[in-house]
Amino acid sequence: MMTTTRFIHEKMDKAALQQMPTVAFAGRIVVVQSAAEAERAVAFLRTQPLVGFDTETRPSFKRGQNHKVALMQVSTHDLCFLFRLNMIGLPAPVCDFLADEHTRKVGLSLKDDFMMLHERAAVPLNNFVDLQQYVKPFGIKDMSLQKLYANLFGERISKAQQLTNWEADVLTDRQKQYAAIDAWACLVLYEELERLKATGNYSLVPDENKSYDL
Repeated sequence: MMTTTRFIHEKMDKAALQQMPTVAFAGRIVVVQSAAEAERAVAFLRTQPLVGFDTETRPSFKRGQNHKVALMQVSTHDLCFLFRLNMIGLPAPVCDFLADEHTRKVGLSLKDDFMMLHERAAVPLNNFVDLQQYVKPFGIKDMSLQKLYANLFGERISKAQQLTNWEADVLTDRQKQYAAIDAWACLVLYEELERLKATGNYSLVPDENKSYDL
């Protein structure tokens, strides 16, 4: 049985990206906004070998105004927990999960996430994989989550909710969907990249606009 070679792009074409269908998270989304709910969520997550991870912070539109991280998203294939850190902080079970070496947590641009989490608590952060580092050996140059997902799966992640109020009393359905996708996408991207690395069944398409020294 012949296996079709997977083509991945060094850089994504912006026009092609905008024409792609938008992706949706089809799983269940659970909002966590009490210490008891956090403990139950973490009990489940610590049974998982691999999860997707992301955070959201309320945007600042005034000079000198800063906000602490408001939301932490942790997702399996079909279940995403949204921890409302602006309401519960970082309770002990959540800190234990972040420090846990059993569950691998996959995110993107984790340096920023780590910095924001450490503003809430000096918690150890163990067994994390940053996709921006992980994709470098593949030759991929566009490392935003939106472009990575489009590159590998041919669908577009909408960023329309990115600058909304993540400290709102109640998150909208669109906010919850956006937040869940960002964590879940990290998980499925990592798994697909692992598969391509193991099989070697991919070919890099060079950037057509790249200039080369002669």
